[in-house]
Amino acid sequence: MNDTRDKAGLTAIFEPRSIAVVGASSDPQKTGGRPIHMLLKHGFKGDVFPVNPKADEVQGLKAYPSLDDLPEVPDLVLILVPGAAAVSVLERAAALGVGSAIVLSAGFAENGAEGQVLQAQVTALAETSGMRIVGPNCLGAVSVANCAIGTFSIALEKEMPRAGGISIASQSGNIGSVTLAGLCREGAGIARFIATGNEADVQAADAVDWMADDEATRVILLVLETCRDGARLIRALAKARSAGKPVVVMKIGTSEAGQKAALSHTGGLAGSDRVFDAVFERYGAVRVQSIEDLVQVGVALEAMGARRIGTDPSAAMVAASGGFGVMMADAAAANGVAVNALAEDTQDRIKARLPLASAVNPIDATAQMSASPEILEHLVDAALADPNNSTVCLMLAMGMGLPRLRAVYTEALRKVSAAHPNKALVAIIGGPQDAIADLRAMGIVCFPTIDATMRGIAALATAGALRDVGAEQVEEIAPAPLPAGAARNEATAKAALKAAGLPFPEEIVVTTAQDAAQAVAQIGGKVAMKILSPDIQHKSDIGGVELGVSGEENARAAFNRLITAAELHAPNARLDGVLVAPMSSQGTELILGTTQDATFGPVVMVGLGGVFTEVFEDTALALAPVTVEQAERMVRSLRAFALLDGARGRPKADLATLTQAIVALSRFAVTHAEEVAEIDINPLLVRGVGNGAVALDALIVPRQTEAEEAAQ
Repeated sequence: MNDTRDKAGLTAIFEPRSIAVVGASSDPQKTGGRPIHMLLKHGFKGDVFPVNPKADEVQGLKAYPSLDDLPEVPDLVLILVPGAAAVSVLERAAALGVGSAIVLSAGFAENGAEGQVLQAQVTALAETSGMRIVGPNCLGAVSVANCAIGTFSIALEKEMPRAGGISIASQSGNIGSVTLAGLCREGAGIARFIATGNEADVQAADAVDWMADDEATRVILLVLETCRDGARLIRALAKARSAGKPVVVMKIGTSEAGQKAALSHTGGLAGSDRVFDAVFERYGAVRVQSIEDLVQVGVALEAMGARRIGTDPSAAMVAASGGFGVMMADAAAANGVAVNALAEDTQDRIKARLPLASAVNPIDATAQMSASPEILEHLVDAALADPNNSTVCLMLAMGMGLPRLRAVYTEALRKVSAAHPNKALVAIIGGPQDAIADLRAMGIVCFPTIDATMRGIAALATAGALRDVGAEQVEEIAPAPLPAGAARNEATAKAALKAAGLPFPEEIVVTTAQDAAQAVAQIGGKVAMKILSPDIQHKSDIGGVELGVSGEENARAAFNRLITAAELHAPNARLDGVLVAPMSSQGTELILGTTQDATFGPVVMVGLGGVFTEVFEDTALALAPVTVEQAERMVRSLRAFALLDGARGRPKADLATLTQAIVALSRFAVTHAEEVAEIDINPLLVRGVGNGAVALDALIVPRQTEAEEAAQ
């Protein structure tokens, strides 16, 4: 991509000096009339050129028959004519040297095969001309400070939002508009808005990339339905993180329905939506699940500025009611926010001023909070100074609606907020709106309900944790060809993975019963024997596995049974012999795997393995490759981590060997990404500290060629 061209093109969208509107209407209620109406109403300072061959004047402005008749080449062209007519306008705009265009009209890829052809023409035109094109079928863009309006959204018909630091990049126009309206209701300040629609050229990721450099933007809200270019999104998120601008993402479309069934466990456990989670975690974006939380967390991030909520969130809670305190504690537990006991010094400070209050956590200030409102300053100051909790959560149920209490409370909170400039204070308050605005101006975070508050604290803590981790350099790994025949069967897969650093035992491939007897004698003790075939993925289903075999005679018999079972149940399968391996049973069973995500590339997975893999679905994902530190975070995030950490007297697992195995597997997946679709290692037995780990089974699934996929 041409960074200079891309930045200039997006700048013309957000900061145009002149705008042409093709398909302009004199009726301000129509889509062709609303952009001009709002540009005039809200005071855009640049030139506006209506283009309509059937009108001499549009809404008091001189109209022009075509772009060729304009007195100058505009910075931005808004196109409201549909389909093929829009393409013709784009072609003429490109010929004139227009830098950017927004196609607000529909009739493209969303409209069937004919529309898809038209949209492909738009994409090709953007690539060949260098003109940046938003849409088609989109809701356009808005910059608040300069009143640059490139949309027909009804959200701006009455008034412009207050100028501020929150910017929105949304693929969905309606969701973006509702988000904008929600921010306006909260009194939040807006910098930029863009809804990218069909994304024939400009994608939401491009907008995030531009906003990362934008001085007016401090917080970025991102709404995704899909991702058309994983590398673009990754680059944009990394850039925003480096710029210190938090990105809050609502990714919709989480269903895995319609995905092809995976050959290995890994593919089934690493659905595409979970890969988005891995991307967001790696590159510092905070994911929320609703428009309400998107709005509330965005507003909170702007309000708190450099204040911190704590990366391991815990809250000292203050309420005038024991019942509210219980509700707050319940909601905190449901969202992973700890409610730690207050330090003795904190309790003593509270009791000294309010002997009847409950000084445990939550703090029950009783009715004294309204009878003697001046005590609020003392209670909140003590709570903010408490070393055992990272933040303070204050229930302001109704007090701010009473002038007598509001004046005292506001002054008290102003003082304590100023006295603790690095610590965030969170208020649960539903109104009045001007009171909320006053609190936010002090850096106090406000949420409307108890549940929203605890979800918000968790999200803000995640934002802080991701920011503290900082940008992690992704190692550049050169691609290399997969060893010949590596994906043919279990033995060849194990050999390739062992050479890459994965812990496999010494095993022997045999092709006769006598060879099997000699292998058992060489290994000693009990062995496992498995049929080897590139055509048999699930060996146990056809009787292709013999366990606990010992003695030469038993080995011969087991070999013959395996061959017979394969010939009976898979008569067309190619047989490569039998794998003889030492039996291993001690250790915690885990699964390691990789899959090839169509958008983001290789992903590595670790989880609870063996027979419980699909039962508990306890897995962690990360983009490959991973570092040792990232691999350890994956392991520690498992619900089953207690099994590895010495629960109920179990020996602590050899995490060093486990994390090295994850790292090695992730590097192998990246090295051979062009040839490998999935890798499945199940189980990996992880033993006690110092005793390492051993992998007992492995499967490499090769990537299909386009011809092979088409033949299915």
